[in-house]
Amino acid sequence: MYSIKPLLRILKSKYIIALVAFIVWMLFFDPKDWGLIAARTIKLKELKESEQHLIIQTTETKKELSQLTSNAQTIEKYARENFYMKKDNEDLFIVKNGNKE
Repeated sequence: MYSIKPLLRILKSKYIIALVAFIVWMLFFDPKDWGLIAARTIKLKELKESEQHLIIQTTETKKELSQLTSNAQTIEKYARENFYMKKDNEDLFIVKNGNKE
């Protein structure tokens, strides 16, 4: 039959108690505890995704700017689409799509 006494003697050891206290302290009470590290890891992932989105958006904006500075037809198209500008002899009808993407 298995005896519990050797197990209790090991658990009452001051080294085991110190080790368990150290692990509990590092996991929950330390200024750089496990929860904080996990939260910062999640935040870092979100920031990297945001950075990638902004890099793509910046690239598209630079491409659009280069087209606007080099082509008069592009400037006219941009003004018509974004600022609803029109020529004197034409009528403007704005049709908005129900989907917002």
